[in-house]
Amino acid sequence: QVQLVESGGGLVQPGGSLRLSCAASGLTFSNYHMKWYRQGPGKERELVATVSNTGRDINYADSVKGRFTISRDNAKKMVYLQMNSLKPDDTAVYYCNAVALWSTVYWGQGTQVTVSS
Repeated sequence: QVQLVESGGGLVQPGGSLRLSCAASGLTFSNYHMKWYRQGPGKERELVATVSNTGRDINYADSVKGRFTISRDNAKKMVYLQMNSLKPDDTAVYYCNAVALWSTVYWGQGTQVTVSS
């Protein structure tokens, strides 16, 4: 059974940092591109960052470029999202997403990030 479990969310002040983690199990991790999505209150779910299965290709939404960093550790079956210079607009539930090379998709349950003073 495939599981994606996010952790690391919480309440942080504007300008602060958080590191999200996603632990994958039940799959051959190196066969999956990994993504972070987020859904803010009253907003549609949006793609935040993507890392390819090998880690060579990385992309970010314009809204987070220069502030967020996605990374993965295939040996540990982990993907991370380092978030710096957080803004209130970054407040959202953040979801880990795995997309197989053959297009099967899995989702985590999400972790809440709240940026507020």
